[in-house]
Amino acid sequence: MSVMKNRAVLRWLVPVTAGVAVIGGGAAVGTFAAGADPALPPRSAAQLLEDLRTSRLDGLSGTVVQRADLGLPPIAALAGQATGNDLAGLVSGTHTLRVWYGGEDRQRLALVDTLGEQDIVRNGRDVWTWNSRENTATHRKLPADAPDRATVPATPADAADRALEAIDPTTAVTVGRTATVAGRDAYELVLTPRDKASLVHQVRIALDAKEHVPLRLQVLADGQDEPAFQVAFTQVDFRTPEADQFRFNPPPGVKVTEATEGERPGPAGKRFEKKDAEKPDVRTVGTGWTTVVVAKIGDAATGGGAKPGADAPDAQMLAGVLGDLPKVSGDWGSGRLLSGKLFSVLLTDDGRVIAGLVTPERLYEAAKG
Repeated sequence: MSVMKNRAVLRWLVPVTAGVAVIGGGAAVGTFAAGADPALPPRSAAQLLEDLRTSRLDGLSGTVVQRADLGLPPIAALAGQATGNDLAGLVSGTHTLRVWYGGEDRQRLALVDTLGEQDIVRNGRDVWTWNSRENTATHRKLPADAPDRATVPATPADAADRALEAIDPTTAVTVGRTATVAGRDAYELVLTPRDKASLVHQVRIALDAKEHVPLRLQVLADGQDEPAFQVAFTQVDFRTPEADQFRFNPPPGVKVTEATEGERPGPAGKRFEKKDAEKPDVRTVGTGWTTVVVAKIGDAATGGGAKPGADAPDAQMLAGVLGDLPKVSGDWGSGRLLSGKLFSVLLTDDGRVIAGLVTPERLYEAAKG
């Protein structure tokens, strides 16, 4: 819920004059198109960005529906099965979540389906994860210097944070039509990448006309009329939730795991040791919407490096899916390609993972480097 707070996007914000402003010396900023429904006072893109920057949110609760149609194989669902974490499956299908926000250090997220519920609750330095289906819970104590920000990005505001970070001279920023979201009037900010190598056609952010909080975020893929990804409130209440909403008491019979220093809570009661969370050798290529991430992770990138162990069946299942991906090759080498509507991932035979919101051709260019 920290939209626009201490974000680099503010460096590009210039006060609006005569209804028109310029962001970053190159990104066009449009003004509100009259005649949209519902009728709201005209606001320029620069003014809406300023509304975001100066907005104050003490609390809210509501229901969020997330829809993803990324054109991917069922790898996301299999990844969730392999880790025991249904939250990993949020990149596909339709999901309904309940969210509560009581400040930067108090949040709660509940993913509910027909088979059970998964909760993540932060109350001060205490973070709980609970899986009703597995009847397990993990408790973690955050360090005293832990940043005060949302533990799990799950709302349109959290998603907007990431999108707004991309505003630079490669982005055209305009204002679209007004809308009604969760029964509330909203303006719409539209972010359009200029680089045609980006698979993202537009990002549309609906902002509450009164509270200036994002109510909906839509990502449209290039050449598509319907959002490939959308997260939106269907019901929202801007009153601060009661403190009891953020107090988690394990139900009777729940197996509780305490995550010690150097560990982070894992799904379904599993624990990830510090060594499991070590980052691979990662670098980035390019800037803005066409940034490509290159990670060196060893031969396991193509599924050939899975080692036997307690989770070997899950690893073998995931490796089998990766092995079914199309083979590709070129002057950069060879590997397998995972491509969707919004992003591409190249898994090279020499143990690199190269990914971005770009065409496969841009990945091949990065692979040559």
